[in-house]
Amino acid sequence: MDLVLATRSSHKLGEIRKILAVVPGLRVLDLDEVGAPYDAAEEDLEPYDTFEENAASKASHFQEITGLPTVADDSGIMIDLLGGAPGVRSKRFAPERGLEGLARDQANNEHLLALLGDAALPKRSARYVCVAVLDRGDPNDVTQVRGEAPGLILDAPRGSGGFGYDPLFFDEELGQTFAEIAPEEKNARSHRGKA
Repeated sequence: MDLVLATRSSHKLGEIRKILAVVPGLRVLDLDEVGAPYDAAEEDLEPYDTFEENAASKASHFQEITGLPTVADDSGIMIDLLGGAPGVRSKRFAPERGLEGLARDQANNEHLLALLGDAALPKRSARYVCVAVLDRGDPNDVTQVRGEAPGLILDAPRGSGGFGYDPLFFDEELGQTFAEIAPEEKNARSHRGKA
């Protein structure tokens, strides 16, 4: 079975391909492989306030374009001390605009640390959230799943793996950040892996 993965993020694509590699007979295709070139309209596919709505919007959009079963996810980090922020705005959390890749990740992490200030570690509770939606082209045949991973936000980054908030996201059970653990272990424990 061919499955389109509705993301332009190479990090996400690599992670999800590894997670889905255990499914026999499944071929995960990226948007370029199915002839879906970038369109500026994609920037408006996530206007909603919930992970569920944003993931469904992306899955539906790319399923209509490709005609193939399509999975999309919306994911982010929710910080309890910040009332659940940044949530669905995790990718564009920092006030600086026009940043991409590692520069954007660094700006987001610095902004998060500034907002948390000197709050003690036990008060820095957080959770990564991922909602994945599989759209098969039939409104009565859409699957939606949610995965969460609890953790704490450290006051300084640790590790060189992962992406996004991973260097700050501390898994208490392992005693390491998501940027310090092996990709296979992260995939088994992460919000995306669970979803």
